[in-house]
Amino acid sequence: MSLALLFPGQGSQFVGMGRDLAEAFPVAADTFREADEVLGLPLSRLMWEGPEKELVLTQNAQPAILVHSVAALRIGEEHLEAPALAAGHSLGEFSAHVAAGTLNFADALQAVRRRGELMYEAGTRRPGTMAALLGLDDDAAEDLCRGVSRGPDSVVVPANLNSTGQVVISGDVDAVERAQQAAPEAGARRVVPLNVSGAFHSPLMAPAQEGLQAFLDHVEMRDPRFPVISNVTAGAVETAVDARELLVRQLTSPVRWSASVTTMLERGVTEFVEFGPGSVLTGLNRRNARGVSSRACGTTDEVASLSEHA
Repeated sequence: MSLALLFPGQGSQFVGMGRDLAEAFPVAADTFREADEVLGLPLSRLMWEGPEKELVLTQNAQPAILVHSVAALRIGEEHLEAPALAAGHSLGEFSAHVAAGTLNFADALQAVRRRGELMYEAGTRRPGTMAALLGLDDDAAEDLCRGVSRGPDSVVVPANLNSTGQVVISGDVDAVERAQQAAPEAGARRVVPLNVSGAFHSPLMAPAQEGLQAFLDHVEMRDPRFPVISNVTAGAVETAVDARELLVRQLTSPVRWSASVTTMLERGVTEFVEFGPGSVLTGLNRRNARGVSSRACGTTDEVASLSEHA
């Protein structure tokens, strides 16, 4: 067996996330306690008690998901063979780099908190939005976005290439609205507007890049112990230099998720385990990695199942 670790991105958060892990496993309780101390705020209480309107704010959701992912990983990794690869969806790429030792937990926490603040600020400065297009392939979505964009001040681009027939688009509000109106004629079966605070993974996030670069320039990063698949290139990252560059570029680049899974399969992966809240990536693997074992590990029951199958 060749194992790949997967880590979810923003949108997977929910009130109550990770509480069962902290109550059942001392290593998880220690992870949540450490996060509160590093950030200097009661993040665990927000995760477990809400309010939801505070938890979903990008500057809170991002560290919350990373903490849950790392807590689950610390519990589950003793039941798994050494991983061959790791990958994370958007924010989840930071969790993947924690797993691979590129970043330590405290630095990653502070980085994603800052990343969330910068993304929120960019969204406030230039409002944007996102929408999911179902039933449209990557090329058709690219053509649609190009056709309805009106120059640099009214732009929409593919942002998340999640699986065959599932593309998320991102950009200026008027451009995204035009894309949604034109999508059925282009072949989309369904259009789902997303409730987000900005146009993530689009040119509108460019102001956030400078701040994230400045932060990461002062963070120690090491060559990963095993390759992490980049959202930007869908290729393997094996050095700290490349990791730092690609984590910054990721803010304005599409998440090439389906291609990332294909890369892992081509490199011999025969099993996927997703650590963190929910099971979005495990669900996507029903299309992206048909017939390959994929399991979610984010609750006490799922951890127990992982140990039973070890």
